[in-house]
Amino acid sequence: MPAIDVEQELAALKASVQHIMDRQDILDVIVRESRGRDRHDEELTAGCYWPEGADEHGPVPFPALEYPAKANRGHAAFFAMNQHNLANHSCEIDGDTAYCETYVIGTLLSQDGLTCTMAAGRYMDQMERRGGEWRILWRRSTVEAAIQGDASWLHTAAVKGFLKGTRDRGDLSYARPFEVGAPGARW
Repeated sequence: MPAIDVEQELAALKASVQHIMDRQDILDVIVRESRGRDRHDEELTAGCYWPEGADEHGPVPFPALEYPAKANRGHAAFFAMNQHNLANHSCEIDGDTAYCETYVIGTLLSQDGLTCTMAAGRYMDQMERRGGEWRILWRRSTVEAAIQGDASWLHTAAVKGFLKGTRDRGDLSYARPFEVGAPGARW
């Protein structure tokens, strides 16, 4: 029976745990960035990018320092609500660089609240770890399919009184602790 090399086994375990931690840290950044845009929290969004980075949402890449305000202005100008739903996520880590692809479905409610557009696409992120922290360096976004439909159901008795999100730090998700029955924006 071969001898077990405990040091080799511990090194392999340490490398596996580090890989799992890196993947989770990377996914946390991607989720925080979407949350920042949905809540129009520029500070939260900006904190997900390295300052010299860029985000290519549409025909022109925007510098990371300008992107949060630009995204908020665009969403506010055209939509009453936006929500980014993240799905499949793949991630290749090479030292302090990671290449990620994350599927996204954006839900966009018209200003009058009567129509809703759902657009499917992907984020391709090049991320870097600096000082132990992962952030997005470059992001490229695709739009691959969309559907638009009637959203008038939101204004019916079936929805009346349901909580709804707000685009600021007054949103329910910022409250600590969560309090069932507390005041909040409602339909």
